[in-house]
Amino acid sequence: MQARIYSPAKTAMQSGKNKTGQWVLEYEAETARKVESMMGYTSSSDMNSQIKLKFSTLQAAENYCKKNNIAYQVFQPNQPRRRQVSYAENFSFNRSLPWTH
Repeated sequence: MQARIYSPAKTAMQSGKNKTGQWVLEYEAETARKVESMMGYTSSSDMNSQIKLKFSTLQAAENYCKKNNIAYQVFQPNQPRRRQVSYAENFSFNRSLPWTH
């Protein structure tokens, strides 16, 4: 039974950073999912895939895994690459791209 520990990134639909500072522990799937032929639902007999534990710190999640003898892998969050641009740069004389409209 392998587990993943990660910090979720903010979704594209969010403007704030709510629910991004916590750490989540999820179990890896042990069996493959299968599609039911009649209704088309996807199902699995693996009950651990439904468990999602949330922790306030990475250390708390690691301590939980060590206490319960769970093999785990930590995925560090990627920091977004953002370029600081001001609105005034749209009207600059030194624009690298010409004004199009």
